[in-house]
Amino acid sequence: MDITSAAVNDGVLDERFGCNGQDFAPGDMPSRSFPLEIVGAPAGTASFAVIFDDPDSVPVCGFKWVHWLVTGLKTSKLPEDASRESDDIVQGVNSWYGRDVFDINAASRYGGPYPPDKVHTYVITVLALDFVPVLRTGFTYEDLEKVTKGHVLAKATLKCKYPPKYSN
Repeated sequence: MDITSAAVNDGVLDERFGCNGQDFAPGDMPSRSFPLEIVGAPAGTASFAVIFDDPDSVPVCGFKWVHWLVTGLKTSKLPEDASRESDDIVQGVNSWYGRDVFDINAASRYGGPYPPDKVHTYVITVLALDFVPVLRTGFTYEDLEKVTKGHVLAKATLKCKYPPKYSN
């Protein structure tokens, strides 16, 4: 199984999908989500889960920052801005919650890259699942790990870089 995104060119995520874009939610959280395409999912795949996180955040904040959690994706394509426009997915809470965004529903969507110190490498992970998880808006990364254990048919990742906010 492979994943691609028209938003990732030469290993760099297009600026529209992070702090150098123009779409923000409360807390200055970048809110335009990137498109994604899944190719070669194994037979028996009932749904997909998506995890978008930042391993480079560990030295800065002490943990891997989660930017987006999606489950219940039943097609092989996730269109641009699906986080704000699609009712066909269930979204988990991101790491903006409790820091710059204090409403769990507002943080249960895409919260794009905003590296504070240098260019970070982000990881998009897609899990092909043999069932459709029963999770509600606001689920956590730990909830997703627990419910998908033993149900992952395939896993694919795509890495991309994103720079800090440009100075004006």
